[in-house]
Amino acid sequence: MKLITYNVNGIRAAFTKDFLGWLKTADPDIICIQESKAGNDQIDIESLEKLGYHSYWHSAVRKGYSGVGIASKIKPNHVEYGCGIESYDNEGRIIRADFDGFSAISVYVPSASNIERLDFKMQFCHDFLEYIKNLKKEIPNLIISGDFNICHEAIDIHNPVGLKNVSGFLPMEREWMTNFINECELIDSFRFFNNEPDHYTWWSYRQNSRERNKGWRLDYNFTSYSLKDKLTRAVILKEAVHSDHCPALLELDV
Repeated sequence: MKLITYNVNGIRAAFTKDFLGWLKTADPDIICIQESKAGNDQIDIESLEKLGYHSYWHSAVRKGYSGVGIASKIKPNHVEYGCGIESYDNEGRIIRADFDGFSAISVYVPSASNIERLDFKMQFCHDFLEYIKNLKKEIPNLIISGDFNICHEAIDIHNPVGLKNVSGFLPMEREWMTNFINECELIDSFRFFNNEPDHYTWWSYRQNSRERNKGWRLDYNFTSYSLKDKLTRAVILKEAVHSDHCPALLELDV
């Protein structure tokens, strides 16, 4: 099974950049999307259906903001919109699709590029960790995919010394991610296969950052440790250019 996570930074804008042509070629069984920035009535669901995808979208109350989705060639047994906490669900941060033997989650962790949002981001992270811990009691096999807006280790960011006081690489954020992985018994699938530097999933639009590969690895496919023996491949699809992010691919036998 092929699963891709992708922060598209606006699904409508991505469609104008041949997102559908790319999707047809990439051919994932499941794609988890973040930052759709669109209501359900603004997304070309019919075109996704023509490619064989059932798609489900959890949009923010505020128009043109946030939003997550899951498109799948396998029809889910159940789709859960949100996590039951109104302040997060109003921003369209979490959607879950349950399949036979596993569940896939698309999550968009808040950014704190406006530092006034840091407390909100950290509260979300705390609550999301507890949500996953509780969910695993019911559904042990989880794939948690999305834009976490955090680089975990120095290897995940192009300038770890210069950016140590910038949100996305703050000590408290990195510590949370370590706790998240450990307490929820998760595998960072990309690092399971690749411990080399210079692999990123987001680049600023400024200063030719993408061309110079001055990036951040913010997008992850985490899996329950119980799926370890089923992981077969994980790569970053840097050639996809519909967004300031790029997709991350996970392949596994489930």
